[in-house]
Amino acid sequence: MNVSFYRSQLDRKNKDRAAAEKKVGEFRTKEADRRGKATKERLAAEKASTASTRASKLRAAQRYEDEANKAGRDAGTWSIKVGKLSKEISELSVKLAKAETTERAAAEKARQRERQQTERRAAAEQRKIESRLSTAEGQVRTVLRELRAPKPEKLRVLLLGAASDGSLRIGREQERIRTIVQRATHRDLVDLDVHSAATADTLLDALPRFRPHIVHFSGHSGEDLLEFEQDVDDFHESAIVSAGAFARAIAAVDEKPLLVVLNSCHSAAQTEGLVETVPFAIGMAKSIGDVDAITYAARFYAAIAEGQSVQGAHLLGRAAVEMNGLPDHDVPALTYAPDVDPSATRLVTPPPASEIA
Repeated sequence: MNVSFYRSQLDRKNKDRAAAEKKVGEFRTKEADRRGKATKERLAAEKASTASTRASKLRAAQRYEDEANKAGRDAGTWSIKVGKLSKEISELSVKLAKAETTERAAAEKARQRERQQTERRAAAEQRKIESRLSTAEGQVRTVLRELRAPKPEKLRVLLLGAASDGSLRIGREQERIRTIVQRATHRDLVDLDVHSAATADTLLDALPRFRPHIVHFSGHSGEDLLEFEQDVDDFHESAIVSAGAFARAIAAVDEKPLLVVLNSCHSAAQTEGLVETVPFAIGMAKSIGDVDAITYAARFYAAIAEGQSVQGAHLLGRAAVEMNGLPDHDVPALTYAPDVDPSATRLVTPPPASEIA
């Protein structure tokens, strides 16, 4: 749960406790009032001149006493609720403090990664300037890395899903991606290779065989690991693959991917290592909900299939999460090498109008 959830819960519980404390006060006041009236009626009964008047006063005194007892019981019931709510508020306060600490730590890590990326870009830019100054041409221009163009060949997307314990909606995400790509204008320019129960061998087999331009992983992960499945048919413990081993597998093939997407929690920390091999990498800055992750991925690939740039598709994916009222729109993070421009890189190149005609 995130900080905003715990804060809203804590606010509601505090309001409930205040209302319960008010009820306790109201019933205690009523109890005192009725007991006072019962005492007056008894005193009046002692002074009554006739038996019938004394009996009437005593009945009134008993009625007030009964009402006082009921008010006392009601006050006790609401006091118990106050105690229960106080305990829940205390527990929520502890959870909120932990969530705030976790969120601050994640934000600090994100700032550190951004600062490191800025420093890398600045250093790379300085090296470019020094290189240009050393040439006789004296021209100032930006040289981008010559990428392996996905045209005239199709854009090949390797979709790897892993949820050995059945806790994630991997099939739903892959079906959404498949459906939305099939509806895209340039659907014939995209080839999907889908694996819903991917093992480490699935990745190793597909890299040289399918030669993907994009490797997309959906499942559980951490800052330094990914959880693949084992080759068994029942729910089971995941197969842990370190972030370093995964990156080295990506780097091992001759035709390396252009983009790696890690649609899994806390995976943004792995993207800095990946862009040492591939131009672009997308990861999640913290934990992300299933629906948020599915919504981002579907809109990202829809935009890619429509010929949008890597950056444009990434921003559209985040916008889709936010416009659907979901909380994790700022969790997907795009990282890229200093010598490429995500706003100028398109992974699907539409054919010229003359060819379409």
